Amino acid sequence: MTAASDELTAGYRRFRDTTWPEQRARFIALAEEGQEPHTLIVACSDSRADPAAIFDATPGELFVVRNVANLVPPYEPDGQLHGVSAALEFGVKVLKVKRIVVMGHAHCGGVNAMRTGAPDNCQDFVAPWVAQGADTVRAATKSATPAEAERIAEEAVVRLSLDNLRTFPWIAEREAAGELELTGLHFGIADGVLTALTDQPRFEPLG
Repeated sequence: MTAASDELTAGYRRFRDTTWPEQRARFIALAEEGQEPHTLIVACSDSRADPAAIFDATPGELFVVRNVANLVPPYEPDGQLHGVSAALEFGVKVLKVKRIVVMGHAHCGGVNAMRTGAPDNCQDFVAPWVAQGADTVRAATKSATPAEAERIAEEAVVRLSLDNLRTFPWIAEREAAGELELTGLHFGIADGVLTALTDQPRFEPLG
């Protein structure tokens, strides 16, 4: 490990000194028995919105898929490379999770790129990735005030990902049978508050 990664080394040492001894039995059980996470979470890669921290989850509880802007592309089994779809298939078919959560967050750079364009030096992959949400964001924020636009756009992307989840036949079938629950959430970085998609126009405070 180089000097540039001292933070990682220090964190690992804390893990070995404190977390590992406290949860040793759980890690051994997970190694011997395998994982059985109850929830699959599609979240943003943003370092400020870590699902394990937000939900105070222990190892083995969450199967987490993170990408720019917590996007789920539509079902497209074309033989190409689909990382998000592969994780969904494994989580649903093999791990048999009971719930899929799409969690957006405040001040999302990926969603902002859908509104204003990807950075000039991120045209290889970021630009085409966020383009899939641009029309949705544009429509959702058409009549929004500047103060509301960011949050409305972030909520709209969560809804888009949930809609796309339902294009996967083995997700739609399990949801219709009551075997799988789909949930949309939004995390406020500054206040730590989770809001949830309900039957109301805007997300409502959770519980």
